[in-house]
Amino acid sequence: MFSDEYFMNLALQQAEIAADKGEIPVGAVIVCQNRVIAKAHNLTEQLTDVTAHAELMAVTAATHYLGSKYLPDCTLYVTLEPCVMCAGVLFWAQIGRIVIGAPDEKRGYARFQPSLLHPKTRLTTGVLADDCQELLTAFFRRLRS
Repeated sequence: MFSDEYFMNLALQQAEIAADKGEIPVGAVIVCQNRVIAKAHNLTEQLTDVTAHAELMAVTAATHYLGSKYLPDCTLYVTLEPCVMCAGVLFWAQIGRIVIGAPDEKRGYARFQPSLLHPKTRLTTGVLADDCQELLTAFFRRLRS
């Protein structure tokens, strides 16, 4: 059995890939029955698509893998709290569980619509939060210098 920290580290690896590409470093991993079925990172700059957030890319990959638009037996590990758009998609996908690294106090769904997640979705926050936050802070520090 793998831990939340193990899977969040995989999401952090995806976030680092995003940072190397000049994308905001957010990574996501979807796990089903203790197996990774999707990995993704932000691609908004590369695809010139404002909807190409890590969470949405991972949901698309996971639903294709499973052949189902619903993910009730899956867990999403994401390095940054999802925005309202991503939370809406996670609601519609009926994801079983979400594990969040760092909070997003400016643009996170909880600031705008705290009850947006599906009622059956279980939520865990703060997993490797310092590591997730440091990656974001370092990225924006480099961007501004």
